[in-house]
Amino acid sequence: MALLPILTVPDARLKKKCAPIANVDGRVVKLMDDMLETMYKAPGIGLAAPQIGLLERIIVVDVSEHKEGAKEPIAMANPELLWLSDETCVHNEGCLSIPEIYADVVRPKQIRVRYVDRDGSVQERDCDDLLARCIQHEVDHLNGVLFIDHLSSLKRNMIMRKVSKAGR
Repeated sequence: MALLPILTVPDARLKKKCAPIANVDGRVVKLMDDMLETMYKAPGIGLAAPQIGLLERIIVVDVSEHKEGAKEPIAMANPELLWLSDETCVHNEGCLSIPEIYADVVRPKQIRVRYVDRDGSVQERDCDDLLARCIQHEVDHLNGVLFIDHLSSLKRNMIMRKVSKAGR
């Protein structure tokens, strides 16, 4: 496995829509493994392919608390949100591509997602709370959307000025 460099704003690749994966082959499985290793090292709970410069529809997530090494990684190719609950919740979000910046984001509390797993099988999964939020955040990346895009233009502009002053 290999650690991959994580892109940060204002890299233009973070704002691009990603292409679907034709099939999950050895290259994609290796990429998923490398993305998980990179995400854990960062440390983070999710990573999308555009964050490492690849415009492909691949995400990895793990919202387990890693007690005694018990990880619960989920790797998804071509994730598609099939259903979003009307019930929403607000949570403080951050992003490996916007280091040290956090803001409250409103998202649906529950989702249903369809994806292709690392074995090439189509899966559907109902998710709630942190897992639902994390998957939504990562799927946003695949569509060129950052968590700060869910904020008011005033808040977003303040964050981008802060990032710019920090020399990113």
